[in-house]
Amino acid sequence: MSENLTGLVKIVGITILLFVLWGFLAYQVPDNFLKPNNIENLLRRTALFGILGIGVSFVIISSGIDLSIGSLVCFTACLLALFLSVSYNPYVSTDVYEIKAQQQKLLVGTNAEFRPGQTVRYYGGRRARNAMLKVTAVTPVEYQGRPAREISVDQPLTRDDTADKANRSVGKLAAMYPISQISGNHLDLPFSGLAPRDRVWFVHPERGLKEKTVASVKPSNTSRDLSEVSFTESLDGIDTTFIAIPLARKQKMSVPAAILTVLLIALGLGMVHGLLITRLKQQPFVVTLCGLLIYRGLSRWLSNDQTLGFGNEYEGSLGLLATGRLVLWESETSSFGIPYSFFFLILLTIAAIIFLNFTIWGRYILALGRNEEAARYSGVNTGRMTILAYVLCAVLTGVGGILFALDANSIAPSSFGNFFELYAIAAAVLGGCSLRGGEGSIVGVVVGTALMQTLYNSIVLLKIPDELEYAIIGAVILVGVTSDEVIRMIANRFKRD
Repeated sequence: MSENLTGLVKIVGITILLFVLWGFLAYQVPDNFLKPNNIENLLRRTALFGILGIGVSFVIISSGIDLSIGSLVCFTACLLALFLSVSYNPYVSTDVYEIKAQQQKLLVGTNAEFRPGQTVRYYGGRRARNAMLKVTAVTPVEYQGRPAREISVDQPLTRDDTADKANRSVGKLAAMYPISQISGNHLDLPFSGLAPRDRVWFVHPERGLKEKTVASVKPSNTSRDLSEVSFTESLDGIDTTFIAIPLARKQKMSVPAAILTVLLIALGLGMVHGLLITRLKQQPFVVTLCGLLIYRGLSRWLSNDQTLGFGNEYEGSLGLLATGRLVLWESETSSFGIPYSFFFLILLTIAAIIFLNFTIWGRYILALGRNEEAARYSGVNTGRMTILAYVLCAVLTGVGGILFALDANSIAPSSFGNFFELYAIAAAVLGGCSLRGGEGSIVGVVVGTALMQTLYNSIVLLKIPDELEYAIIGAVILVGVTSDEVIRMIANRFKRD
């Protein structure tokens, strides 16, 4: 029996098993399994985990292993969230370095202009409480040999405070602007610097603070000094007794730069794995196990062990990669569409098939997995091919981490991506990748991923206890490895005959 025929038998067998499982679930729980929402979810999870499966298949085919996939997913997801973090700060604000509470004076920097009669808000203080104040005088002074301003206000603050030796500010002072009129979800403000996606704080001395997102800005019809600002949310509960603080949206990195940086970091880590294995002759198991621990620890350190996310910042743009779908039909009660991430999986599958089966590098990786010594004597640079396999795995894991982060929109660094390497390795083994190396099919990996996700789906639909999830995954991996060995033995017997 030829190796190609052996691989085909594995793919056909796993595909038949997948169809049988689909038929069983469609018969057993048709109202739940055949729901459009459930099918969409199954396609989306297959796409996300399929990308990881394709990545690890290159390593397994080269006779290696990568246990760091789950932690690398978490690490790249945390990096993306940090790179794309968005902050909102008042357009006109400055640091406060000293508060003389009873004298009703604040010492501030010179990076913002304040004038007598203007309403300001003091906030973020270490000791004094937030307060709405009116400026009565502005006096130029010096602070530690640099120009500064002393702001006199119309009421005392609660506590004195002074910057420490590191000259850290004791709070912020921001300019406030009156609201001229409100109509629907738009109003007039005497401020011209706002842009779409900026925000506005609406502050009231008795009714607290509310925050709204800017939809559009244009000159007001009533006055040249006013801007008509429209908001994405309703302005219910806000009237002209509130005072506005315009907030500028600041994104740490652009989307293309953030994605490229994350993928380059993943590529670098994959190269480190390959170099440790090829140059220092470390075992892949040890290298990637250390990676599992290191990347998880770095993720928790970078995020201060706090949950990261994107909020609603990228819902209509980058987030569509993971959550968007191509709607095929829609009715009053339901709709069905193919997730965009599934199309992404199809493109990567085609590219991986071409690379593995129709390029010299893919054939070298197959040869490396079959017999490293024979490949070396045949002129193959086995070290470079090993490095290439781990780089491909890390980059595709980085792609998966980006999509998983956008899909979840919430990244808990202590648990995000846990055991994802098990799903990826199980899918690759079920799809025909031999843990001995030298064998594998990208199509089989995708089918194996679909089977794994259908099994996970069946645990939910059939109300199997969640505690058995990993037991089932372990059993599936064992069955896959056992069947691979049985098929290998049968193939060797045919060769001898």
